[in-house]
Amino acid sequence: MESFSANSAKSYIGRNVNLHLKDGAVIVNVQLTKLKKCAGKNNNQIEYTMRNRKATRIPLKSVAYAEMLNSNIMRITA
Repeated sequence: MESFSANSAKSYIGRNVNLHLKDGAVIVNVQLTKLKKCAGKNNNQIEYTMRNRKATRIPLKSVAYAEMLNSNIMRITA
């Protein structure tokens, strides 16, 4: 599996995903809002929101991969 990069993060902006972190944790059902490029090499951060809460940032290098959620299933169970 390839690493999660800025290019792959851009394709998930505005979508609901599960973020799988390199330490094994999973951040469930978040919407990626934007990619923030910070000063220095490999200091990019991804910003996400959970429902109507305040936006949170996480370093891009700590994300293993993002799993897109099926919106049809979300409508049935919600």
